[in-house]
Amino acid sequence: MALSGLLLLALTPASATTPESRLPPEARILWSEGTVVARGTRSVVVGHHVPPGSLDELARRADTAGRRVSDVLGTPVRPLVLVPRTVREAARLARVERLDGLAAVADGGRVIVVPELFATLNSTGKDVVLAHELTHVAAGTDHLPVWLYEGFADYVGYRDAGLPVKTAAAELAGEVRAGRLPSVLPGQAAFVADGRDPARLARAYQEAWLACRFLADQFGEETLVRLYRDAQATGVDRALASLGLSAATLTARWREYMRDQLA
Repeated sequence: MALSGLLLLALTPASATTPESRLPPEARILWSEGTVVARGTRSVVVGHHVPPGSLDELARRADTAGRRVSDVLGTPVRPLVLVPRTVREAARLARVERLDGLAAVADGGRVIVVPELFATLNSTGKDVVLAHELTHVAAGTDHLPVWLYEGFADYVGYRDAGLPVKTAAAELAGEVRAGRLPSVLPGQAAFVADGRDPARLARAYQEAWLACRFLADQFGEETLVRLYRDAQATGVDRALASLGLSAATLTARWREYMRDQLA
């Protein structure tokens, strides 16, 4: 998630021999010692003082995530995932002060896993986060409103997860059943953790996801992908207008969709 989680990179395949000489440039000279490398069919995972077996599992998951993203975007994706030793080390790699509440973070074409939190996710959660973050890298996030770039990444992440909508959007479903539907698409402020309302961040992702899921259900997945790319090139208002939507009509229909899906 740019905000939601991890970070990955499209890169050329690496052979399974000497780690340092065969690593992509972005992964070289990360750590002076303790570097461990695992390779999947299309992914490279680099860890710092990490048990090799755990990296093998992550490489398999990254392969799966890459295929899922490729299925939606129609382009090959080859992930690079970095696994630092601690959350503090992850923050240093990502060049931020804190990574509170994040299982991974997208940063400059890599996936930086936050080991302590990523380890707490169940199998489905790990796959969703990887696919979400790889979507950010493969599709790009420039010139987009946050609801579209986070919602689209969650659309790809949840697409093959097999979770019922009410399960994946449990926090938002509770609000909808109580008659509290959001009135606007979530903006940047909604994606900042709020100690007074710990569930607000989760609801923001769920609101954005359902906006993109509505577009895919109504117009088709290929149209959603085209809208995402058009929004990067010409702006979201013009991209929506090509579907006969304004921001106001999208918001109204999204609210109806949430009520139908979650009430």
